[in-house]
Amino acid sequence: MQMRDIPFTTVDWSTVDATRHEGDAGHATWRTRWFGDIRVRMVEYSPGYVADHWCSKGHVLFVLAGELETELADGRKFRLGPGTSYQVADDAEPHRSRTASGATLFIVD
Repeated sequence: MQMRDIPFTTVDWSTVDATRHEGDAGHATWRTRWFGDIRVRMVEYSPGYVADHWCSKGHVLFVLAGELETELADGRKFRLGPGTSYQVADDAEPHRSRTASGATLFIVD
């Protein structure tokens, strides 16, 4: 990832418009800002959220609150709680997430 031509910027995430994205169950609410080609999101998964797709996009994902289970296409599963993260490259390992109780995430991709 090359971060170029981005001036110092602060974001008050409570002022960023939210978009709703339905999952196979539950929904995700995204607050998104773009900085050049870099997407930065504050994402909230509702309790019972299950992703509706396998994702091949690379991310740096940090769990702020709640608990998240991420499954890789090869069957491995990872539980992440507050203060934990995962990092994955584009097209490296397809993954999808779910949460029983809900989760708040900070994602850069």
